[in-house]
Amino acid sequence: MTINRFLFSIVVPIYYNALNIPYTVPKLQKLQDLIPDCDLELIFVDDGSGDNSLELLLKEKQKDSRIKVIKLSKNFGSMAAIQAGLNLANGDCVGVISADLQDPPELFADMITKWKSGKKIVMATREDREESFSQKLFSNTYYSLMNKFAIKNYPIGGFDFVLMDQQVVMELNRINEKNTNIMSLIFWLGHEQETIPYVRQQRQVGKSRWTLSKKIKLFIDSFVSFSFAPIRFMSAIGLVTAMLSFLYGLFIIIFALFGEFKVEGWATIISIITFLLGLIMMMLGIIGEYLWRILDETRNRPGYIIDEIYK
Repeated sequence: MTINRFLFSIVVPIYYNALNIPYTVPKLQKLQDLIPDCDLELIFVDDGSGDNSLELLLKEKQKDSRIKVIKLSKNFGSMAAIQAGLNLANGDCVGVISADLQDPPELFADMITKWKSGKKIVMATREDREESFSQKLFSNTYYSLMNKFAIKNYPIGGFDFVLMDQQVVMELNRINEKNTNIMSLIFWLGHEQETIPYVRQQRQVGKSRWTLSKKIKLFIDSFVSFSFAPIRFMSAIGLVTAMLSFLYGLFIIIFALFGEFKVEGWATIISIITFLLGLIMMMLGIIGEYLWRILDETRNRPGYIIDEIYK
């Protein structure tokens, strides 16, 4: 594939990134010198930030016409913000990067080279990360489970720093799926892919808003969207429980017929009942997660609301 001059769009979700913006914007602007044969389009999506992120972005836009700013009506989450940016992107290829500079923007140059060679998806995968033990543990566990039970051959270190061909972006916009992990969706599409390993850097400025509740939601969204393992797990547990119950009932009947059964074991029975009730409630919760997502899709509400676009 021979490409001369091309348009390179970069989508950046913004949520309480006022301290990062003065560093992030110049870093992305410098890519023009690093990739001289591209025309840059920088798309920042303000995901309901409560600080002055929007004001800072609009000031940067006044100085650089390549910058576009999307203001969402409230906080819809980073995945929805990325989808909003992808819908506005016009590039021949589109990159996605976070605003905290933990991912090196300079790596886009290598990703562009891979894209020019014909790769439609180029993922920067985390070889390691300069983060706390608890963050590493959660991330490694999550991506290991994704690889084993949801999407085979999923990058072990995960990715959210990616470059895509225009065709991939069009397909994502057409799918327009809610309550999903858009990175997993990109991988699931199955186009020719390439990975570039890197070390995710420690956050230098600002405070992460990637809370435990958001991590748990992403975990649930990913497995409900891409795996039937939870349903199979419930079926297996139900089958095993039914077999054990049948065997226990048979045991009671035989002993009762031979007159060797005594009324005892009250504590054991109560323990079994409470355990099974807890198991049933957990299974109902899993079914509820699937049903809620089906309901959310059938209502056909948009995954985000754009308040204003500053082009």
